[in-house]
Amino acid sequence: MASMRAAGIQHRNGPVELLDLPEPRALSADEVLIEVAAAGVGNWDEIVRTGGWDTGSTPPMALGVEAAGTVRAAGDAVTSVAPGDEILTHPLPLRAQGTWAQHLIAPANVSWEAAAALPVPALTAEQVLAEALEVHDGQTLLVHGASGLTGGMIVQIAALRGLRVIATAGPASHSRVRALGAVEVLDYHDSDWPDQVLRLTGRKGVDVAANAARGGAAAALSTVADGGRLATITSDTPPAQRGVTMSEVYVRPDGDQLSVLATMVSQGRLAVNVAESYPLSAASTALARAVKGTSGSAVVVTTS
Repeated sequence: MASMRAAGIQHRNGPVELLDLPEPRALSADEVLIEVAAAGVGNWDEIVRTGGWDTGSTPPMALGVEAAGTVRAAGDAVTSVAPGDEILTHPLPLRAQGTWAQHLIAPANVSWEAAAALPVPALTAEQVLAEALEVHDGQTLLVHGASGLTGGMIVQIAALRGLRVIATAGPASHSRVRALGAVEVLDYHDSDWPDQVLRLTGRKGVDVAANAARGGAAAALSTVADGGRLATITSDTPPAQRGVTMSEVYVRPDGDQLSVLATMVSQGRLAVNVAESYPLSAASTALARAVKGTSGSAVVVTTS
């Protein structure tokens, strides 16, 4: 039986290793076969590896939930793309395997745009801002944990939409976060950073806040004005208080949103910096690097 090269796990909590998996099965009518050129790597892949996120597939399996590549075949009902098209995808739930593989079967109605963007952080940022926080021009937004990939994406998109962004980050990331669009960047190592936010807002507090720092939602909440909104991507929503609307955001595939975001990247309005690229044989190293953090840049694995 023919096989394809992939990187993933034999069982939950198992080490990341090279796998020989069966070649993709025959396509259903609504599916496409993608020859993967590169696939994103993030700390969310560690959550999949350890069993905290059910992506629709079970071990032995390739990891990975985002990819860019070329369509090699399409099902009979697919009209949105054709063989030869270059596409970007966040294909959840997985139809067969994850994206750290030479070939990927994906539904054709998820997200197809030939542009360089990273689906998970971009979609997370969009869903935090547009849906959970319902932001609009002129508001003041706190982004707690802006030095990471998703936090930095929230800063960029918010600034593009006319929000005044106050961010927290480590000292080494201050200039980079300012360049993304934050008007004020505070050191989250300072225990009084929430009070600094209140001083910057005349003791009123920010209109809305996005928490991207693990365990940081309660501190972020203390900076939000009465009746404001807080969204966290770290599953740590604090008890409700002062009429603040609170949300936990878990990214979902959305082709329309991703199309807009990919266009912003292709136009140079939204920046995605890839820090490091690894071959499939070094996927374990790539995952460890992504979990450790890369100062707001992306890590990818490539199949070539």
